[in-house]
Amino acid sequence: MQTKLRTNEIEPNENISFPIGTICLVKRLYESLNFNGIFGKHKRHGVDINKLLKALISYKLSDNFSIKRSHEWINRIEVLELFDLNPFSERTLYRVLEIIGTNREEILSDIQDVIFERYDFEHTNINMDWTSLVLHGNKAGLGKYGYSRDHRPDKKQITIGVTELAEPINIPIGLTIEPGNTNDQSHFKKTYSQVRKRLKPESLVIFDKGANSIKNTAMIRADNMQYITAKKLNKSDDKIIANFENYHPETIDEETGICGIKIKKPNSINYLYFSKKLQKEQLDSRARKVLRQIKEAKNGSSSDRVGSYYNFY
Repeated sequence: MQTKLRTNEIEPNENISFPIGTICLVKRLYESLNFNGIFGKHKRHGVDINKLLKALISYKLSDNFSIKRSHEWINRIEVLELFDLNPFSERTLYRVLEIIGTNREEILSDIQDVIFERYDFEHTNINMDWTSLVLHGNKAGLGKYGYSRDHRPDKKQITIGVTELAEPINIPIGLTIEPGNTNDQSHFKKTYSQVRKRLKPESLVIFDKGANSIKNTAMIRADNMQYITAKKLNKSDDKIIANFENYHPETIDEETGICGIKIKKPNSINYLYFSKKLQKEQLDSRARKVLRQIKEAKNGSSSDRVGSYYNFY
């Protein structure tokens, strides 16, 4: 029950708040996963790297803004006391990140050791994917111009490969960073090699068609693994699709109208699926697009009658 009137005007003060539960969880898992030993060996002098990382991880799991903002957040008296730190410069935090980046392969391998020794996973099937990250600067050596998923071809970028254990585990176990002009097929080898020794025989490797190549799938099969990937369709596939019903497709889901056929190859199996539900959604989407373009064309012709005309295809 409210017993005091609240102020009508809010005035700023120096008080801060932060999620203590997140900080407690970070400290607990940091100890449990032996991060002290994993990171501590890479910086033995100056400000304690583990104290800095506990504070930085706590910040990233709460506010998650820039490193500059994280430095300001950590250097508040209350936060410094909580992590047993003295005030430090922003440069110190960047130096820690540089150390982690330089030693990232060893660090990730050590983290994998701890995770796979501690947990008996029910499977080691993996999902692999690649993306890019735009760089707003020119200092990063890995920054290169390449295919931009952020639609910023004018900016340099880096490419990132991520590996996680598939459902229902969904724990990330791999991270690779490559120059921004590295395509997915080339990046695949680095990302897969980082985790291949952790996988049980016959594990399933799932990845997108951008990384699909004969060389990459052969690498997986040589390790006695299975794989699923989307296929780039060719002319022979188009012929099969054109005569889809002649291959007696098997019903997969009656409710959504999904059916499929299986084409056996010497070293692989191609699966081709058809969905009535997806077909209807795509046709409806195209119909809406056509109607929208017609409407825009009519509006354009009525407003631009003088000295111009509207092209519609």
